[in-house]
Amino acid sequence: MSHVAKYIQESKSILDQLDQEAIENMIQVLLATREAKGRLFILGVGGSAANCSHAVNDFRKLAGMEVYAPVDNVAELTARTNDEGWHTVFAEWLKGSQIRENDCVFVLSVGGGNKEKNISANIVHALEVAQGVNAKIVGIVGRPDGYTAEVADACVIVPIVNDANITPHSEGFQGVIWHMMVSDPRMMQISNKWESVS
Repeated sequence: MSHVAKYIQESKSILDQLDQEAIENMIQVLLATREAKGRLFILGVGGSAANCSHAVNDFRKLAGMEVYAPVDNVAELTARTNDEGWHTVFAEWLKGSQIRENDCVFVLSVGGGNKEKNISANIVHALEVAQGVNAKIVGIVGRPDGYTAEVADACVIVPIVNDANITPHSEGFQGVIWHMMVSDPRMMQISNKWESVS
């Protein structure tokens, strides 16, 4: 079987195994956050950081939420990295934003953070700050054993169908899942342009 055929087969398998109840739970947390006029902070590193920027656009423009991603401010991100260390960049950013109880932190990550292994420890530190003020936590991650899956109020775990493709499937399905959520009629307040002109 070719790589392309195998990857498509894996993707179909992931779609069939996605936990629809977990997705619904995330939608409910996001709706409640919007209703409470809370802010949504989207965190991720690497490829997931790029996904954060895209998701901010969708939730702000289409769902009418107040949404931010620390990775969109390169000057602050690098200043904090230089002066305080990479592991606390998101935590200190949330503190500077005065995160509060009606806010929500949305993690896009392959592993969801692990402080002991020093993998995406900055996500763990940020979630500890969120927990400290009783803010909601949601996530789309590729592993069930990371910190995000452990502490989130709602979390979608992208099923592992091939240990060699955990990262590409996790990051790819982040987009599938958040687009699914933001296009839910309960979330969407403004239609996409092409759909509105067809």
